[in-house]
Amino acid sequence: MIRTETSVPTDASTGLVLMDIGNSRVALATWTGGVRSPSQHLAGLEPPAVAHKVWRLWETLASCPRRTLVVSSVCPPVAEAVLAACHEQGIAPLLMVGRDIDLPITADVPAPLKVGTDRLCVAAAAYARVRGACVVADFGTALTIDLVADNNVFLGGTILPGLRLSAQALHEHTALLPLVEIGTPTETLGKDTASAIRNGIYAMMVGALREIAERYATQIGKWPPLVLTGGDAAAIASACDFVDLVVPDLCLDGLVIAYRKAVGLCDDDDAPE
Repeated sequence: MIRTETSVPTDASTGLVLMDIGNSRVALATWTGGVRSPSQHLAGLEPPAVAHKVWRLWETLASCPRRTLVVSSVCPPVAEAVLAACHEQGIAPLLMVGRDIDLPITADVPAPLKVGTDRLCVAAAAYARVRGACVVADFGTALTIDLVADNNVFLGGTILPGLRLSAQALHEHTALLPLVEIGTPTETLGKDTASAIRNGIYAMMVGALREIAERYATQIGKWPPLVLTGGDAAAIASACDFVDLVVPDLCLDGLVIAYRKAVGLCDDDDAPE
């Protein structure tokens, strides 16, 4: 049975604005009083618009003794422009994971700082939910499927094009295939080109998720819980009886963990669940 959760508990003394800058959208939330607010999303990456939204969230935390903006980004130029715009709004301190504060999870890879901080935040937060080895899949512009060990170590993973990127690639690299909005298929057999594309890409995502999770299970000798996050996670999970947990915007919870570890509020043994 799939569960859906949204909050991560921690101490109530500092109000956090959490920002995940992705390839195509920005996810934002606040954390205060032990609870993360519902996520908000901006479809564009225009720095002034993003900074204005951050400022509005910042102002909702005016009663907190301390406020901090904690950021993950896979788009360095955009992140720098956004942070500069936030600084102009008087928002400080600004802490970027991997630059200003340490990564939220130990990574058993040759170059941990070259792993996307979004992947590591998602992995840390997934482990905090299940308290053991897990597979975590993030369905965004790209689909990342990563494995975390029982001892809370990121072991690596797999990267694929996501739903919309796959559809865009078919459209841009063929003469006649249309650009299709991908959602949950309503029929097994596509009766026209659009439905055939929709069925194919959806099945590709579900099949890849199952196959990769099985390979990871073989690697560690047991079937670990499978946690999904990202904009398309719910649509994929509806067809997957092997998914254990869906958490919207899990990266934002990972930002809370990164901050708490940075200021000495928790370690791997007592990271927030």
